[in-house]
Amino acid sequence: MAIRDFITCGVEPIEQVLMPFQVFFRSKSTSGILLIIGALAALVWANSPWAGSYEALWSTEFSVGFGAAALSKPIILWVNDGLMALFFFVVGLEIKREFKVGELSTRSQAVLPIAAAIGGMVVPASIYAVFNQGLPSISGWGVPMATDIAFALGILALLGDRVPYQIKIFLTAVAIVDDIGSILVIALFYTADISGWMLLGAAIMLGVAFVGNRMGVRTPLFYALVGCVVWLLVLKSGVHSTVAGVLMAFTIPARTRCDAEAFSANAVRLLEDYNKAIEPGSSVLANPTMHSALVSMQQIVVRAQTPLQRLEHGLHPLVDFVIMPIFALANAGVSLSGGLAPGGAPVALGTVLGLVLGKPVGIVLMVLLIVRFSAGYPHGTTLRHFVGAGLLGGIGFTMSLFIATLAFVGSPGLLASAKTAILGASLLAGVAGYLVLRTAQPPERQADASSR
Repeated sequence: MAIRDFITCGVEPIEQVLMPFQVFFRSKSTSGILLIIGALAALVWANSPWAGSYEALWSTEFSVGFGAAALSKPIILWVNDGLMALFFFVVGLEIKREFKVGELSTRSQAVLPIAAAIGGMVVPASIYAVFNQGLPSISGWGVPMATDIAFALGILALLGDRVPYQIKIFLTAVAIVDDIGSILVIALFYTADISGWMLLGAAIMLGVAFVGNRMGVRTPLFYALVGCVVWLLVLKSGVHSTVAGVLMAFTIPARTRCDAEAFSANAVRLLEDYNKAIEPGSSVLANPTMHSALVSMQQIVVRAQTPLQRLEHGLHPLVDFVIMPIFALANAGVSLSGGLAPGGAPVALGTVLGLVLGKPVGIVLMVLLIVRFSAGYPHGTTLRHFVGAGLLGGIGFTMSLFIATLAFVGSPGLLASAKTAILGASLLAGVAGYLVLRTAQPPERQADASSR
């Protein structure tokens, strides 16, 4: 039973006005819709008579700090190096949670999605390399490796009960492993000259955060301050600054101060105190006992949660509804009037085939291999479901665009070709995955149909 089904607290007029918007933003498909809006807005803007203002906006210098201590970057880099570090921080929180209690927490659960994700990274990268071998554009081999989980899960949400729950869990776990692979690729292959001293400083600050974790520091402010320093040091080290977000995520405490039994006992006692203090017409404002019980309840609720859960839950709306749409708006704007740049055809062909063909082939081949040596497909799923999931894995978008901006620094023509191919391939993969899953039937329905 949902909370709204039994709470009888009054509803303010503003809450009634905002309720449709709250329902919209709680939908699993909303972040994908906002990404599409951001990408379409960027494409329209970049191909309109006002295209010059699009380029001018994102190339505008913006400074933080004063004098010699000021950090100046074009707005596009503040988005890609700054806002995306927060995106990767949330990704890191998800990864840590999955390995602790999620679908990657046990070997039996993790084997299938890890194997599928590896196949879904190796095959697309190999296809891209075939078309770009010996060319300067070979640096973009990491572009077709990634999966955009927001888009993929958004499409699954549109399909509703047509898709088995196991497939949703599988695709989420595959995307998480994809993210790990993408982070490693960014850290190892898309970096500038390395500054050892800056990396040492970042390592020391990460050590400070880990020590704070072990000593029981749970306030977000501590980790925010340390995280800002780590981000700046990693930015200056030559390693891409988004890696700092992932590393900081692993320093966030994932344990509670108050276990389930203690929380339940304390909550019952506080509710009893609150009930005893209630009098006809009583108000919390004039009743110290009621107010004290509420404050204490709030404190034990916080103690019963983990900082990891609180941060992940608190930051997801900012990332899904602000940062990712801004990233799409800043990076998806590419002119479609000039055709492919010189040398852009291999980039486009390798990217499209890598995402639309390589992703599902790599994922499905590894699924078939694992299923052959196990007890069969997970309950309620068929090969067709995994083909559809593999196609949805070809929606690269956010991470593919991000890697493309790193791979083709100083090559605007190749970057434009890659962006165009990513957008087209993601659209093809999304439509194909939707159609395959929409027409798929669970095994029990297939059995019923064959018996008629």
